[in-house]
Amino acid sequence: MSKEFDVVIAGAGVVGLSVANALVESKPGLRVLVLEKEETLGKHASGRNSGVVHAGFYYSPDSLKARFCRDGNKELKKLCRKESIPVLECGKVVVTQSEDEEQKLEVLFERGQANGVDLEILPADQLPRYEPLARTYRSFLWSPNTAVSDSNAVIKAMQLQFVKNGGEVRTSNKVKLLIKEGEVRLSDNRISFNHFVNATGSQSDRVGKQVGVAEEYAMIPFMGLYRSVSLEKLPLRSLVYPLPHTMNPFLGFHFTLTIDGEVKIGPTAIPIFGREQYSPLRGWSIPDMLQTLRGVSSIVRGSSHKFSEMVSSEWPKLFKSEIIKQSARLVPEAASVSGWTSKPPGIRSQLVNLTSGRLEQDFVVKSFLNSTHILNAVSPGWTSSIPFGRYVAEEYVIPKL
Repeated sequence: MSKEFDVVIAGAGVVGLSVANALVESKPGLRVLVLEKEETLGKHASGRNSGVVHAGFYYSPDSLKARFCRDGNKELKKLCRKESIPVLECGKVVVTQSEDEEQKLEVLFERGQANGVDLEILPADQLPRYEPLARTYRSFLWSPNTAVSDSNAVIKAMQLQFVKNGGEVRTSNKVKLLIKEGEVRLSDNRISFNHFVNATGSQSDRVGKQVGVAEEYAMIPFMGLYRSVSLEKLPLRSLVYPLPHTMNPFLGFHFTLTIDGEVKIGPTAIPIFGREQYSPLRGWSIPDMLQTLRGVSSIVRGSSHKFSEMVSSEWPKLFKSEIIKQSARLVPEAASVSGWTSKPPGIRSQLVNLTSGRLEQDFVVKSFLNSTHILNAVSPGWTSSIPFGRYVAEEYVIPKL
């Protein structure tokens, strides 16, 4: 019996749309449907993205993140140029605050070189040429290819490209899976398909567990809060970042620019109970809470991360005064600027391995019967999305059609 679609993809964020575009571009005529549970696209991680187009020097050279971020930087900019989406080619400086951090900066530089990323380490007296308002200890790292764009405009462009090539997007569609006659199906049998792709972001482990995938994982959501001010009040030229934490998968408080003329400081990385909990009273659930507690318990038992240190350092950042105080270590002038306002929060859901207690640092993709599950595609998922989507299509989906 012929199936209605060759491929059904759940999740219309940048990763799901990138997989969809890769499929219809590589095999014209392929019947591909993308399902989105919300009424509109971009309501969660993809649409709440910082807009930073990362260069790719943070990630271990043997990782999928390193493999796709550098090329994703180029491909995302190419898409933006084609679709007339603005790109701010501002670059980024990574600054230090101590001799110990100077040594870590060298390690970061070497990692970037191994990843084929264009980087320089320069002495502090050259910092005013790149970012006059920033401060560093003895040297800094300059990343000329880091940029900023508009995440929602990118989502719209990807959607239009997919539909133009014959694909279909349906909104307000939640999925529930089951195994029947040796294959994965949608439980209500409304839609038949040859292959299913789970690209549901923060819900990916939950969707996978419906058919026995991702049982070894739990998902812990972390809320990212930002403050912003007009660029006129704090006229930065470049993004300003500290050294990343050695044991936690976050980049620390930093300064980013926006396409519409603002400067943002943040984000926090506060563990919360809801994968879509954008306010204290809404968006959390008992299942989410139990998942978070289970994941936290595994982290505490493991040795990969210092969770107590993570929590104790993050909760004070709920207060604007603490956010500005910490940010001023990078850009002292930020302390004298008034008028900082809150930005809509984002949520970064981190996959934790329940056996090791380790927060997964790389993209995670699993195959099961006639389905593919993208379980972890957090930052730099947006930057990496186009080549990563092509990888998923070519390595996991097309061979099984």
